[in-house]
Amino acid sequence: MTIFMISALALTAILIPFIGGFLIVATPRPMAKAMSVAAGAVATILTIAVWLGFAFSGEERLTVSLASVGGVEVIGFVFDKMSVMLGACFVGIGLIITYYATSYLSEGNREHADKPRRRFFACFTIFIGAMAGVVYSSTLVGLLVFFEITGICSWLLIGYYGTKTAEKAAIKALILTQVGALGLFIAVGFLFAAAGSFEIQALANLNEHWKAVILICILIASWAKSAQLPFYMWLPSAMEAPTPVSAYLHGASMVKVGVAVVARVLAEAGAIPEVVGWVIVIGAILTLLFSFFMYLPQKDMKRLLAFSTISQISYIFLGFGFFVFGSELAFKGSLMHIFNHAFAKTLFFLVAGAFSYTMGTRMFPQLKGVLKKRPILGVGFAVAALAISGIPPLNGFFSKFAIFAGSFSAAHGNWLLVTIIVVALVETVACFAWFLKWMGHVLPGEPSEAVAKSDPVPGVMTGVFIVLIIMTVCSSFIAAAWLG
Repeated sequence: MTIFMISALALTAILIPFIGGFLIVATPRPMAKAMSVAAGAVATILTIAVWLGFAFSGEERLTVSLASVGGVEVIGFVFDKMSVMLGACFVGIGLIITYYATSYLSEGNREHADKPRRRFFACFTIFIGAMAGVVYSSTLVGLLVFFEITGICSWLLIGYYGTKTAEKAAIKALILTQVGALGLFIAVGFLFAAAGSFEIQALANLNEHWKAVILICILIASWAKSAQLPFYMWLPSAMEAPTPVSAYLHGASMVKVGVAVVARVLAEAGAIPEVVGWVIVIGAILTLLFSFFMYLPQKDMKRLLAFSTISQISYIFLGFGFFVFGSELAFKGSLMHIFNHAFAKTLFFLVAGAFSYTMGTRMFPQLKGVLKKRPILGVGFAVAALAISGIPPLNGFFSKFAIFAGSFSAAHGNWLLVTIIVVALVETVACFAWFLKWMGHVLPGEPSEAVAKSDPVPGVMTGVFIVLIIMTVCSSFIAAAWLG
């Protein structure tokens, strides 16, 4: 397959969700669900085709310029092992969640009875296209454009229910991510001033000073999107959104925008100043510890998962930091963890949504005996919890293992870096113990009143859970085989 065909497929995969979103707004409401699923399905097929096309091309890296001004490339695509894998992942999970939402957003929802509105499906569909744009972009301008579109979509979706709390949460997310986004705006200007280019690969030609400044500016923007310290506050508040939105924000969209951007610039920047590695590693370990202590007192399943997501993203940043110190394995482990965490955390959030839908609550103290009454929810809960905790043979184990193995190799001889890794390992064990505690409360025994009176799980949700359970087992083998 030629570069022209691959880029045409990628461009179409981005445009179809945007076109679908605008058509949903312009057509009668009953068509919204079908059109959103159709747009997501077409985009997913196209991103898989991009992946296969790149695989069969035999190339390590392909780039194409889409728009230039005065001989300066403004928008372009890059295809490599990272972008084609993450593109299919983010868009495919968007499709899965869209399909789930067709059942969740209904009058049968015991926690939030709701008639499906075009606004949800239009914004969600555009969100999917924007995520494809982020991972394929080869310029900082392209990253910035799609970065901003994801922010607008998240603002509209977080405030979907229209309550004062939801509207405040949406504004908080918009403000905090936009404050962070100033770093990306500054980085775009600095890169053009220093290199006369917007291409990310131009970073490799800069001196150490310019490179460090630009990378740290990008890192600030990424911290904001990925809800790392000091910008974490928006993510727990965003739990006011419908669960399908929460699942996409945590599994494969907003929080993954930040790490996807950092992964791209680190991969293109050549030799990276050590100071950048220290900034990444210290920020990651501080956020990891903070988020762990924050999710300990949580009784609301979605809020616990929110802080858990912040923690898991910190592992990804940790691997990126140790890549700067020389570990290619840690970088690949972080890419694997982006891929693996997307499936596991999406499963976890959608199970939480099913609790709300069928039982009218997602509060842990009210949930007991789920495995006996609703086996599919019990299995989904267990698989997701163990995967997030890093228990073999589930996907989280393999990506965390690669991060830790690569990090120990890079930290050899540096007591401070070794200490940071050991602290992260202790947090991993503590995470497993905490999720094991809630598994022991929620899954076995006789059903509690809320569980006993629960409604059957809709067939749409059951199908989604089966797909995600399979991927939570298999995704690490896909990622490992692909990344090498």
